[in-house]
Amino acid sequence: MDDIVKQALAKWPNVPHCYGWLGLDSRGNWYMRDDRTQSQGPFTTAKGSMLRHEKLIDFIQRNYDRDAEGQWFFQNGPQRVYVELEAAPFVWRIADDKDFAVTAHTGQPVDAISACLLDELGRLYLATPLGLGLVHTQDVGLAAEAVEQGRWTPEAVHAGDLPQRFGHVLSPAARRLAAMAK
Repeated sequence: MDDIVKQALAKWPNVPHCYGWLGLDSRGNWYMRDDRTQSQGPFTTAKGSMLRHEKLIDFIQRNYDRDAEGQWFFQNGPQRVYVELEAAPFVWRIADDKDFAVTAHTGQPVDAISACLLDELGRLYLATPLGLGLVHTQDVGLAAEAVEQGRWTPEAVHAGDLPQRFGHVLSPAARRLAAMAK
């Protein structure tokens, strides 16, 4: 986490959390979701405006983390902005090299793959010490080569089972609304 963010947290510790305003799609793109977009439905239906400002994206990715309940967020100064996930907390890029090095959409390298998972739609996920992520569509061919070489062995899974199995929340906004309705 950036030092400026830590300083803001110390200075303003009780800023309310933000829900529904930021999303991460299955290709590792970040989206801002204003009130109008949110009124059109969940992130999987209405994404919003894709962020293109490189320094903003870098700032988000440096301050991207998860809470104890498996909800991923971006710590924006004193405010925690919970992220709507289209598929998983990470999107993996695979290097076209002999080791098939894996890097998160945030730029973090992965040291180990603990599971390779193939869902009912043919999407490939990798479980790592960082968390669960979806292989970027442009890198599926490289992942297939890794599978053919016996480096990864896909396990059949249902996408709907992954959040519970790996402890992440796809929609903190929906979870919050459900809790408030009780």
